Amino acid sequence: MLFNSLAFFLFLCIVFVLYWFIVYKNLKFQNILLLIASYVFYGWWDWRFLSLIALSTLTDYFVGFRIYQSKDKLMQKRWLWVSVLFNLGLLGFFKYYNFFVESWVDLLTSVGYEFQNTWTLKVILPVGISFYTFQTLSYSIDIYRKKLKPTNDFIAFAAFVSFFPQLVAGPIERATNLVPQFLKKRKFTYQNFSTGIKLMIWGFFLKLVVADRAAIYVDAVYNNIENHDGLSFIVATVLFAFQIYGDFAGYSLIAIGTSKLFGFDLMTNFRRPYFSASVSEFWTRWHISLSTWFRDYLYIPLGGNRVGKMRWLYNLFVTFLISGLWHGANWTFIAWGALNGLYLIAEVLVYRKNRKGIINVLLTFVLINFSWIFFRANSIDNAFYIIKTIFTAPGRLYIGSGDDIAALLYAILAIGILLFVETKKEYFNTLFSISKNKYEIVRHTGYAVVVFMILYFGVFGKSQFIYFQF
Repeated sequence: MLFNSLAFFLFLCIVFVLYWFIVYKNLKFQNILLLIASYVFYGWWDWRFLSLIALSTLTDYFVGFRIYQSKDKLMQKRWLWVSVLFNLGLLGFFKYYNFFVESWVDLLTSVGYEFQNTWTLKVILPVGISFYTFQTLSYSIDIYRKKLKPTNDFIAFAAFVSFFPQLVAGPIERATNLVPQFLKKRKFTYQNFSTGIKLMIWGFFLKLVVADRAAIYVDAVYNNIENHDGLSFIVATVLFAFQIYGDFAGYSLIAIGTSKLFGFDLMTNFRRPYFSASVSEFWTRWHISLSTWFRDYLYIPLGGNRVGKMRWLYNLFVTFLISGLWHGANWTFIAWGALNGLYLIAEVLVYRKNRKGIINVLLTFVLINFSWIFFRANSIDNAFYIIKTIFTAPGRLYIGSGDDIAALLYAILAIGILLFVETKKEYFNTLFSISKNKYEIVRHTGYAVVVFMILYFGVFGKSQFIYFQF
């Protein structure tokens, strides 16, 4: 069930009414309703995927107690490994089995070995598996680290694992933040309702107007690279930077806003990343829930920066290499992760101080855009072809048909509004450029304009969110 669909709107209205008008007096019934709603929401794609969420829930609920109750450190570690191997094994099989088999076959074929059978399987990638496996895994790890006690309320825990607003694309919530919210009584407040609706409106604007309009030009260029020149690739890549930001930040805001409607607070997942003055700063602003997850559960356990310089550089590179692999079973994502790791190594060696200034912001934007080429390209060969063409054959800018021109102009207009709003948030510290205005007519007019743009310029029912594939 997509956020940008009529089915979700009707689903949300029904769950909201039942939650606040029928079962509002009983916390247990509220959690049961959220659990049922979450399973319906996820099963909308394919009901068979529900068995994976159920298995992950049961495993980590049981393992959490075994870790907490074990007095022996070695036994605690063994139970933790049960959680790690189960969750990563689940993720690895469904997401990476075919990729590794095909890569191994390609390698051996390149040296002359021929295969009669490649041993690949017709495996369907379950939506959001990368997100909820990391979320449940953090529960077991935090119990092992004594940051959290296991909950006795299985319904609350199951609702935490499957919570529908952030189930398929985050934010990847920590159990220490979200589980306690399922265990305390929640009351309806106008403030939460108002904030939630505002966040959702802006999220839909980012997705339907910014991302989906930009996608029309980006797809036309990246899906037909042999017909385009370097200048078209440059424009398409810059547009993709705003497409993926609008797409994913939009999803995160809709998820955070939807959670607000039910009395939950999720973590901020984006904080104006394209205003970063260095790549390291960018990664403190982009997909914050994932970058902090890798920091706390991979980078720091590897030793972080508390080791010798060479080991420190190794930790940085490995963390981003694995981050790239997490994003998808494709060499393009591995190259993207490796490139960002190299960026950070270069910062450690050459650019240690986090300097400010427009030049540094622009340089960082250029570096991030260069890495987006690998992220968006359909194959690693396509990525290198695009880079080569940019530097050797700038040529002419692709314009396309009248519809393509209109889509491009709409995208530029939407990006201009986005930059205006985000500039005010970055430098003038306002929640939203129209929501804090002292004049009521300005606030209402501003939201009316945004809603009008969503309804008039938005691309409805034609695309899912980019991060659903991860």
